[in-house]
Amino acid sequence: MLKIYPTTAETKLGFDLIRERLERHTRSRLGQARLDNMQPSTRLEWVREELGRVSELQEAFRFDDAVPLDHILDVRDVLRRVAPEGGFVSPEDLLAVRLALSTLRLTRSYFANRTARYPHLGRVAERIAAYPEIEKRIADAVDDEGRIRDSASPELRRLRRLIIQRQADLREIMQAELRKAIGQGFATEDQPTIRNGRMVIPVRSEARRKVEGFVHDVSATGQTVYIEPSGSLDLNNEVRELEAQERREVESILRDVASGLRAHLEGLRENVKVLALFDLLQAKARLSNELGSVAPALNDAGVMDIRKGRNPVLLLRFLRAAEEDGVHREVVSLDLNLGEHYRTLVITGPNAGGKTVAMKTVGLFALMLSYGLPIPVDPLSSGCLFHHLIVDIGDEQSIEEDLSTFSSHVANLKYMIRHSSPEALVLIDEAGTGTDPAEGGALAQAVLEHLTHSGARTIATTHHGTLKVFAHETEGVENGSMQFDQATLSPTYRFLSGVPGSSYAFEIARRIGLDGGLLDRAANLVGRQKTSLEELIASFQARTQALDEQLRLAETEVRRATEEKERYEERSAALRDKTDEIRRQALEEADRVLREANARVERTIRQIREAQAEREATLQAREQLDAFKADLGRKQKELDARRKKIRRPGGPKSAGVPKSLSRPIQAGDQVVLDGGTTPAEVLDIANGEAAIAFGSVRMRVALDRLVRVGGARRQQVTVRQVQGSGQTDISALGVRNTVDLRGRRADEAVQEVEMLIDRALLANLDEVEILHGKGTGALRSAIHEYLARRSEVESFEDASWNQGGSGVTIVRLR
Repeated sequence: MLKIYPTTAETKLGFDLIRERLERHTRSRLGQARLDNMQPSTRLEWVREELGRVSELQEAFRFDDAVPLDHILDVRDVLRRVAPEGGFVSPEDLLAVRLALSTLRLTRSYFANRTARYPHLGRVAERIAAYPEIEKRIADAVDDEGRIRDSASPELRRLRRLIIQRQADLREIMQAELRKAIGQGFATEDQPTIRNGRMVIPVRSEARRKVEGFVHDVSATGQTVYIEPSGSLDLNNEVRELEAQERREVESILRDVASGLRAHLEGLRENVKVLALFDLLQAKARLSNELGSVAPALNDAGVMDIRKGRNPVLLLRFLRAAEEDGVHREVVSLDLNLGEHYRTLVITGPNAGGKTVAMKTVGLFALMLSYGLPIPVDPLSSGCLFHHLIVDIGDEQSIEEDLSTFSSHVANLKYMIRHSSPEALVLIDEAGTGTDPAEGGALAQAVLEHLTHSGARTIATTHHGTLKVFAHETEGVENGSMQFDQATLSPTYRFLSGVPGSSYAFEIARRIGLDGGLLDRAANLVGRQKTSLEELIASFQARTQALDEQLRLAETEVRRATEEKERYEERSAALRDKTDEIRRQALEEADRVLREANARVERTIRQIREAQAEREATLQAREQLDAFKADLGRKQKELDARRKKIRRPGGPKSAGVPKSLSRPIQAGDQVVLDGGTTPAEVLDIANGEAAIAFGSVRMRVALDRLVRVGGARRQQVTVRQVQGSGQTDISALGVRNTVDLRGRRADEAVQEVEMLIDRALLANLDEVEILHGKGTGALRSAIHEYLARRSEVESFEDASWNQGGSGVTIVRLR
């Protein structure tokens, strides 16, 4: 089991919120008890197996038929009460057992039929023992409302029918007595009632002695007494006796059913354990889907390779805020590698920049993995298991133990030194604080040296400049910082590896308006060398920020080019398949026509010979040949049309070229390649070839593969105000007539479509193309609903099969 220090470490990292959310997703006390007893593991095989189970259940919840976990019920107490010989439980308890057994049986069948897809869950489901005979016995005795059925036994059916008959007879007698009392003015209510299990009539209190019978009750006001008339006494007694017999028969039935449970107690208890496991697994899977978590690869090298990791606590807070105010906030992702190239990471930078959050994210991920919980990272991430998690975060000041803040930190450092090892993860927040800066920095450096030498994986946040130099000069130690926007002096919360952080104290103070002379004096007091170092770090971070932005833009262009290339290759493959099919059909048709022609000629010759060349027969044969010749000519035209379709697969619209487009292709023209639908721009023409551009993709193709669809593309003029200069920047930008929305959320996709149509209308485009993919159809439906509301949209429809079918929508604009 993972050792955690101090006992409040889970709360400091935010795992208490994870537990709270898991508890909300459990469906019974079974799952809650299993969650309460859940312990972090250090066994790699168990964690891999658990992550596999949760991941498979995530997939089943999202993409498969409903998992039959409908009735996760805690029946442990029921099994305890039926264990003694002669013990029995209520019909409601038996119904709960039947529903739990039904859920287990259906779950076992569900995963038995999907073992190839869900092997981990299949192994869990194999532990379930099915008891259809117990389910049937309970169902025969207890209905879906938790009542004993009349058909539970012949004797019970007989007794209940007899009770109904006697109650009807009794009611008839009571109605007669009540009508008599009403006629005499002794009663006002017109219906008998039940008191103490016996049927009685309501009588005015002052007339109680005038109605012969037995008083069973008095109303709260004392104005009405409830009397059992003497004439109904025997029948009332009979009904009560029959009811007592019914209760004894019901009890006998319940004992009989309980004896069936008692014979399989061990198996039933094991089933309950599996049901508890499934309750916790489904809670983990639902939380993981809520966070967008995945199970990363696990390694035994002590490496935490986090890619696009998002802090789960922030995700949960933002989700809750979105539920309350409808505002969606994005968590900035974290890319951090600890343990592969360095063992110790020193994160520096200004306050409120995200240093502590980045450190807590690593610790929380390590903790979640040890509990078998997927984490919100890119699937290419990798994680490891630690045997010791040591955390020094926040103020541990104790009044009872008379420990100051610094003393509590020293106590934590003492524990770290004693338990540091390659299997330990150590997290230190604000290392070296709480005492003299020089001494605190030196102490922090000594501790980090020891931890690095011991092999422990360590992350420390600090403001000490000496630790930046230490991290730069020491093998196995790395600098890190949180990116700061140079223009606005605000944090971006993006982690930068290998770069020390600047405090930006003077810059922030200057931005706020602190006196410049005072700041210059402060810089002199700090020392020119340190000021220059801070300026150098700030300059380096500014350049890094600019390069990151350029890299992001480049990656976007590469991604678009790759997607365009994949689309082109898919369409080319589809066109090749269609061409082969048309060619095959044409060859088969030609072969059939040839065989038919030969057969027709042979029949004509035979007819002429048999008629001995009589004039009429010869003329008739010639007429038949002429008709057949005309039919051959028609079929030849059909074959020619098919051949044209092979050469130009664009369909009827590309079979001919409008006069307006009949001139030779020139540079700047808009063209389509091989009958496709995505327009390209001709850059230049030379030696029978044209250089064309699909967005950022360039290629050279033969001119005869191109069809002109328009002249030089119109340009959209964008006017924007240059910030802070008072000047206007006017730039002409080409307007794209296609957008790829695959993988987007519906709201994001609709915004992209809105911008696409607005730009197309400004550029006077007649048609645009929206690539949304097929998937579940939800994205396509959302886009079509939006298009139906746009008055500028003349029509929209799915693309043809060779242009993407229902995965692509063609929009025509007014």
